[in-house]
Amino acid sequence: MVVSCLFRSKDICCFNSLSFKQHILQRSSLLVVRSQPSIGVHRTHSSPHRRQEQSSSLLPTCSISRRNCSRDVSVNFAQGGAAAAVLELQEKELPADDHQATPAAAAQVIAAPPPPGVAAPPLAVMRARDGNRVAAHIAYAMSDTAFFFPITPATPMAEAVDQWAAEGRKNLFGNVVQVMEMEGEGGVAAALHGSAQAGGLATSFTCSQGLLLMIPNMYKIAGALLPCVLHVTARTVASDAMSMYCDHQDVMGVRQTGWAMLCSDDAQEAQDLALVAHLATLKARLPFLHFFDGIITSHQIKKVSMLEQEAYRPLLESVQQEIQQHRACGLNPARPSHRGSAQSHEVLMQAWEGTNTFYEATPDIVQQTMNHVAAITGRQHQLFEYYGPPDAERVVVSMGSSCCTLQEAVDYLIARGEKVGLLKVHLFRPWSVKHFLEALPPTVSKLAVLDRTKEGGSVGEPLYLDVVATVAQDMAAGGPVRRVVGGRYGLGGKTFTPEMAVAVFDNLKQEQPRNKFTVGITDDLTYTSLPIGPEVDTLPEGTYQCIFWGMGSDGTVGANKEAIKIIGGADDHTYVQGSFSYDAHKSGSLTLSELRFGQQPIGGSYAIRQADYMAIHLASYLSKFDCLDRLKPGGVLVVNTAWKSAEDMQAALPSKVLRQLAALQPQLYVVDARAVADCVGLGKRINMVMQTVFFQLSGVLPVDKAIPLLKDAIAQTYSKQGAEVVARNHAAVDTALNSVIKVDIPPEWATAEDAPAAEDSAADTPLSEAQQPAARAAAAKLGLSQFVDTVMRPVLQLQGDTLPVSAFKPGNWLPPGTTSVERRTVATNIPHWDPAHCSECNICSFVCPHAAIRPVVATAGELAADDVPVGFETKSLRGLKSGGADAEYTYRVQVSPQDCTGCSLCVSACPEGSLTMAPLAEELTQQAANWKFTRALPDRCDKQGHLL
Repeated sequence: MVVSCLFRSKDICCFNSLSFKQHILQRSSLLVVRSQPSIGVHRTHSSPHRRQEQSSSLLPTCSISRRNCSRDVSVNFAQGGAAAAVLELQEKELPADDHQATPAAAAQVIAAPPPPGVAAPPLAVMRARDGNRVAAHIAYAMSDTAFFFPITPATPMAEAVDQWAAEGRKNLFGNVVQVMEMEGEGGVAAALHGSAQAGGLATSFTCSQGLLLMIPNMYKIAGALLPCVLHVTARTVASDAMSMYCDHQDVMGVRQTGWAMLCSDDAQEAQDLALVAHLATLKARLPFLHFFDGIITSHQIKKVSMLEQEAYRPLLESVQQEIQQHRACGLNPARPSHRGSAQSHEVLMQAWEGTNTFYEATPDIVQQTMNHVAAITGRQHQLFEYYGPPDAERVVVSMGSSCCTLQEAVDYLIARGEKVGLLKVHLFRPWSVKHFLEALPPTVSKLAVLDRTKEGGSVGEPLYLDVVATVAQDMAAGGPVRRVVGGRYGLGGKTFTPEMAVAVFDNLKQEQPRNKFTVGITDDLTYTSLPIGPEVDTLPEGTYQCIFWGMGSDGTVGANKEAIKIIGGADDHTYVQGSFSYDAHKSGSLTLSELRFGQQPIGGSYAIRQADYMAIHLASYLSKFDCLDRLKPGGVLVVNTAWKSAEDMQAALPSKVLRQLAALQPQLYVVDARAVADCVGLGKRINMVMQTVFFQLSGVLPVDKAIPLLKDAIAQTYSKQGAEVVARNHAAVDTALNSVIKVDIPPEWATAEDAPAAEDSAADTPLSEAQQPAARAAAAKLGLSQFVDTVMRPVLQLQGDTLPVSAFKPGNWLPPGTTSVERRTVATNIPHWDPAHCSECNICSFVCPHAAIRPVVATAGELAADDVPVGFETKSLRGLKSGGADAEYTYRVQVSPQDCTGCSLCVSACPEGSLTMAPLAEELTQQAANWKFTRALPDRCDKQGHLL
């Protein structure tokens, strides 16, 4: 048994001496404890899965010895950082007559064979899983301890191992992994260092700034040659702006720390190479950083051949000697040694250069480990994996999820007679010149290196520089002459499409290929961007594609994840892929779920361009976004709306949308999912209604097979919330089956004419407030109007990819006041004000998190103007008098229908019940006019100058 516990000086929870002795004696009748400085034992688990155990005093270690047993438990600690220490308990079996404290042996737990007549469980099962899940599965099985601090998109790995530990799941050593959430990434790195130094098998999960905060300890861990594994979901590092999406800036920022770096391209490789990392770190005695693309690989669900623990138990047994050596090297008072020192300039370099042999041996060790893993999985991986014909002349070098798209582009170009190939990089550090050159076909004359990072001011990005140095060394040794160019792509998670991949290969066709290029953007400042050709279709034939336009918190994403697992689990021959993107506004904002299904493996991780099935879960999206641009002609279109007929749709939709529908001729259906959800008591959670409609109309699975599977998934997902919640969701499924209405598209929609241009309600900005010239002048000076027109509106309409570099001001300069222009219109119901019951307390405005409901005051003269909307109700304002007369002002509570999210907090907080929720469709026109009028009213102050 190995337990590592870490304490921080500012938050120490520990056992007192007596309880600690009892705690140890319950586990062994022999205790050998050497006197050491006082330390604490941190047993607080802040995770929701764990019960907190706390004690309040520091524990001075003591000496106790009992000799009448066959076990030896030693207590020792290792310094893990400036404010951290690790306590380790090591337990081992000893001969009955052994009276000496000896090094702890590694635990070996061999599973008993199944009883006679009972079939052994399968060692690999096809499941729909994302990269985070499969990497966490390996990390849990191969580790003693796991430390984490939540950070997107690596958090699901930590949540998974924490949940498994709380459930008592055993790892390959027969123990429950000790999982601890720390106060920050610095504490995580310190704990990782301390646990490894004490002989434990430690792991952690992080990315982006969290990874960079670990750099000081990463140097120490590598310098001490300590095996451990850090799983990283590569993510953009916040520079001029923050992004939760993928690029390689974070992992490239730690490449100099001395850690081995192993990269996975997709979820399947995330599992296989995670296993390679945990095995190779023990053989190489170097810490390993295993990384894959955040959000893309970490959250994308694909069909994975998932290994059960017993499948790779033989691999663990093959490194038992290395595990025993690692345990034996752990800090132990029975074998005192000193770790870390201050060295003078005479000796530091010699000591440091002594680690060269470890780095030189690591590439061969990793390749051997890949071979051993291939013997278990049947999937052979290489340090540098070449894909293409043996006589390729043009090759692209890349790593990460882009390789899946590049592989499709290679197939596309080979089919057209071109000699192209792809060289995928798995082991980035230590870089192996020998293995790179061995993988590269000798016929290659031109290489393009793609980096998903940017190093301002450098001669090139990291992967490009490594390839240039490798080719230069080969040429100097008499190798063939090759031209190498480099470029950047996919920064901040920008999608990488087959057309972009083809453009990179086309660049190599030129006699003088462009170097230091970019792909995927329009650079009209420094002109680095490559021209992109027409759209190409590289997907396997028969792939069925679906897009779900959902709203944050309506359950769409969660339901789609369940749906893809249901479809992927229906048989071993259906391949699936599910990608999910989120608006920065989170709850109440746009979510996009993009699902693919087919009978062949699905590779590329780019957006769907032509969907066979499209579901729009909020009808206003049809007017706000160009949703139909991504629908295949003749595809299935489902709209969640209260519209019941073509006449209703014609009255509500813009003419442009009607013309698009007439041109595409989709199979058009409408369903009032919100009414169904309200009927069964689910409120705004329309996910199960829309999922039922999906299975009913898509034909991906037979309905009679899909519905029972969906109900089983509901029972499994919601069982912890009670039988009533499960019953409501089952009722939603049954009701939804009879709630779909097919709408025939009238021929006259093809010639629908645009209505006369009306003033844009979204133009209600400080610039249009004639009563506030100072505010208007300040906004104009700040460039708000120009920013809104050139940047903000295209981004809000999901057209950000079309913006050129010149549209942005360097340094990420943004004007204030942009929220007032956004007007998302995402609510289904909004508050309606009844002046008869209002007490003018203004609590509704106080509790609104978006400032979407506000009290306003107007004079009788202002209410007599011609531009006052019909139906603009007010009441006398209490308490404000002038010269002893009655109040000269009138009062109103006004909601902005385009800004309200429909959360109903104002309704719940109103003490008089003067607010009730009403359908947006009934309120939008009136309230939009009212809001625009109230925004033109001047600010009011009382006699003391207090703003009303």
